[in-house]
Amino acid sequence: MRASPKLSDHFTFQKLMRFTLPTMLMMVFMSVYGVVDGFFVSNYAGETPFSAVNFTWPLLMILCAPGFVFGSGGSALISKTLGEGNGEKANRLFSLFVYFSAALGLVLGVAAFIFMRPLLVAMGASGGLLGYSVLYGRILALATPFGVLQAVFQSYFSVAERSRAGLWVTVASGVANMILDLVFVGVFRWGIVGAAAATFISQAVGGGVPLIYFARKNSSLLRLGKTRWDGKALVRGATNGASEMLSSITSSLVSMLYNFQLLRYAGERGVAAYGVLMYVNFIFISVFIGFTMGTTPIIGYHYGAQDHAELRNMKRKSIFFVLGAAAVMLTAALLLGGVISRLFVGYDADLMALSHRAFMICAFSFPFAGFGIFASAFFTALNNGLVSGVLSGMRTIVFQVAAILLLPLAFGLDGIWFSVVAAEAAAMLASVAALAIFKRRYRY
Repeated sequence: MRASPKLSDHFTFQKLMRFTLPTMLMMVFMSVYGVVDGFFVSNYAGETPFSAVNFTWPLLMILCAPGFVFGSGGSALISKTLGEGNGEKANRLFSLFVYFSAALGLVLGVAAFIFMRPLLVAMGASGGLLGYSVLYGRILALATPFGVLQAVFQSYFSVAERSRAGLWVTVASGVANMILDLVFVGVFRWGIVGAAAATFISQAVGGGVPLIYFARKNSSLLRLGKTRWDGKALVRGATNGASEMLSSITSSLVSMLYNFQLLRYAGERGVAAYGVLMYVNFIFISVFIGFTMGTTPIIGYHYGAQDHAELRNMKRKSIFFVLGAAAVMLTAALLLGGVISRLFVGYDADLMALSHRAFMICAFSFPFAGFGIFASAFFTALNNGLVSGVLSGMRTIVFQVAAILLLPLAFGLDGIWFSVVAAEAAAMLASVAALAIFKRRYRY
């Protein structure tokens, strides 16, 4: 049996795929079990509860932002420290980031539970949509600490050179969610409460099991233990992970704006169609996210070791993979769009047609999105949170907001779907420019 690749290796394309495949599968699996949530709620509880899940989810994702911050930003700093040969400091930083993230998640979860109703009202919910959204949101607000830890550990398994273990934890979490969705929603008919309970338990598995694994003696590069307050390290981790936090928060805020515009142009039916689009979109995008989660510690390690030849190697191979994967995804999306729409909302012909049209338009965003996601993560790995944050901010909010406010004025409802493509294309151009500007500085 071939040994698993190490961060210090020279990465051939084959070795890069072996190292990043577990994180890609992990993210795809997470997105798939999220889709299962939507499938059961839509088919067993109805259109309004389904709309409520999609309406509330962006707010819940914002609550998990600390996990993305200290997961991606912390992993880049920790891998750089490992590359410098200081394993003791790396473990101290690892412990600090995990403890701080969990505490912050607890505070945010309690606050969200208390203020859930006024937040959803401010987002435009009313009537039955508001009632279902509050119920779903409050249950999952209490799961925020586990959601934060799950996001944190997704990145740290790669740094610890235990990507396969991370994959198995995600599989266990996902299988738990799928089975419980089937039981709670499909069999017991608990509706949106059952879906929320299933997700709560799955997040407890996804965040709790890694906590136990790293707290015990293990053979990985990382272990939870004693730490000390290091405000400078927390600021560096937060700054470096700002792009991922910004991406998480602004994507959620933009999703709220999409929902607001869709309520205006198409009512609850438009929100339901957007839900189908987002579920499936995340499956495809998760491949890029998982790939960059796998490459970030590699790039960070070789940056710390000042191995510029390997930085160039990683950049070239990563771009080749991203563009090739995007072409495959676009083809698959165009072929399967109708089948996917029928799977979710086949009970309503008009809603199915609306979902299919949205998907056919937005599928053309995949080639642009993959490049933008990689470029932002590349600068995070180089510990340049500023550039990464600027790229992420332009991709997830500046271009998106401009497009979604302007294009519907000219194209109506179709303008909302076209705005996804336009924003990702603009972000790719910005990413190409940034990579060219900083090439000499980092010698990649």
